[in-house]
Amino acid sequence: MAQKMTAPAVRARKGTDPLVMVTAYDAPGARMADEAGVDLILVGDSLAMVVLGYEDTLQVTTEDMAHHIAAVARAKPRCMVVGDLPWMSYHVSVEDTVRNAAALVRAGAQAVKLEGGAKRVPMVSAIVDAEIPVMGHIGLTPQSVHAMGGFKVQGKSVDAAALLVEDALALEAAGVFSLVLEGVPDEVARMVTAAVSVPTIGIGAGPWCDGQVLVFHDVLGIEDRIVPKFVRRYASLRADGVAALAAFADDVRARRFPSDAESYHLSEDVSRAMGLYGSVSA
Repeated sequence: MAQKMTAPAVRARKGTDPLVMVTAYDAPGARMADEAGVDLILVGDSLAMVVLGYEDTLQVTTEDMAHHIAAVARAKPRCMVVGDLPWMSYHVSVEDTVRNAAALVRAGAQAVKLEGGAKRVPMVSAIVDAEIPVMGHIGLTPQSVHAMGGFKVQGKSVDAAALLVEDALALEAAGVFSLVLEGVPDEVARMVTAAVSVPTIGIGAGPWCDGQVLVFHDVLGIEDRIVPKFVRRYASLRADGVAALAAFADDVRARRFPSDAESYHLSEDVSRAMGLYGSVSA
């Protein structure tokens, strides 16, 4: 049996075999990811959009995240489980930040992820001091959607690219064990990846990162309302699921389901004692 993935093991993958991370939000999803051999499961605040039906990630709470982290953890995956700290769980005080990070760890996370660059250093340092591994996240940070004016590619100017490198270095110095780069030009992601000694995991950041992450529902084609440029579909489960449910509905309405083989029956003796006739089987 393969060993459980850990923060030191992830960090040691810098510049070696690319890391594979997918999101998952429940036990069945975690089992699928684990059996597929991915390295990390991110219980992302993306659950707000792909599971709970919100328009952005700002609606989920620490309690929501803990609920879904616990479901993933119950699957006991070999993958490392990383829990997203949601909006306003690390934006107020350092004490509240550590308390919220601990809540996710108690739910089953082995590490937490938070968004933002140098201005998040005090929060990252405090969480690391509490012996909780931290994954950073810079570039397009969905919790800043309103400040950014939408889901827009970041780091497109010389100054913006340089600032991303500075943010990455600041987070590395604060103790992150890895770093998500989202929605940045591939050349900028390459610069950041070369600048830091911790692995970078890209999403919409080109091929030069130390790993890649995608949303579970995007990879499997469960979510098809939004198709970002960086998403590659590996299945069409929504279409297959709709077809399967329609076939079930047709069979029910035509009285083809359930069949005799899919039904329970009384024994012949009980059936006769009740005055029932016809073919019976246990």
